[in-house]
Amino acid sequence: MTAVDPVPLVEPTPLTLRGRSFTAANPAVMGIVNRTPDSFYSSARYPSIEAGLDAVAAMVADGVDIVDVGGVRAGQQGDWVEADEEIERVLPFLEAVREAHPDLLLSLDTWRSEVASACAGVRIDLINDTWQGADPELVHVAAAQKAGYVVSHTGGAAPRTDPDGVRYGSHDDPDDVVADVLVVLTNGATRARQVGIPREAILIDPTLDFGKTTRHSLRTLRATAQIASLGFPVLQALSRKDFVGETLDLAVDDRLEGTLAATAVAAWLGTVCFRAHDVRATRRVVDMVASIRGDRPAAVNVRGVGR
Repeated sequence: MTAVDPVPLVEPTPLTLRGRSFTAANPAVMGIVNRTPDSFYSSARYPSIEAGLDAVAAMVADGVDIVDVGGVRAGQQGDWVEADEEIERVLPFLEAVREAHPDLLLSLDTWRSEVASACAGVRIDLINDTWQGADPELVHVAAAQKAGYVVSHTGGAAPRTDPDGVRYGSHDDPDDVVADVLVVLTNGATRARQVGIPREAILIDPTLDFGKTTRHSLRTLRATAQIASLGFPVLQALSRKDFVGETLDLAVDDRLEGTLAATAVAAWLGTVCFRAHDVRATRRVVDMVASIRGDRPAAVNVRGVGR
């Protein structure tokens, strides 16, 4: 028989948080809880602790691995939120989730070191810094708490700013954004290692939409294998983002299929953690891709098997 050459695939660097590991065979799904009344996706707004706890319980039933809690909208729309108000939004909720789900991995979505420090007593497992180290002390807080840390790329954009006239390189060649992403993520991950965070607990996130046009985000997504080859576990936050909406000309509530298509591509190319609003659908997609890649056995294997 003719030999079949295997398709070269990137072997993702495993993610390890508090002794739990996530690999190509069992990628992590990170569910989203927004403790803000003006989140861009209204279905993910949980202004009351009770509603948020119900959402977390549903996510756990749907196969979530990590729950990411944030108290400030990412974009510039809406009122400015000071650190003390952000703490008031996230801390009581994190305490309630920790009490209800003592073994659940919790992520705090913040760019402020004072917010992360205020939540230290909850046992935060991951600090999701989505604004490229805008507060240079935040990575030190993560190290002190023995939490994982997300290194992001925003093209230098300040927190809560939307992209406007963004260009990379002198001619904005499609590859220039990828080059910038690779440099920024490498430097950020190196800094996180220097302050004592283990390699396997440093997630690198190309951070689509942040500081990027839709053209930039699509090109960066295609470069996922290069990003995974940097040697750190990769996080992709794709869920219902504007690059999906603009690509398909769809409103936020109608972006699930586009999100799942992007998720499948990112999983095939070496992403090990996915931040998602739609936990059950994301869980099924990443598990299916893991099996197609050959990393995960089928849950059942009886079709055509002799009895």
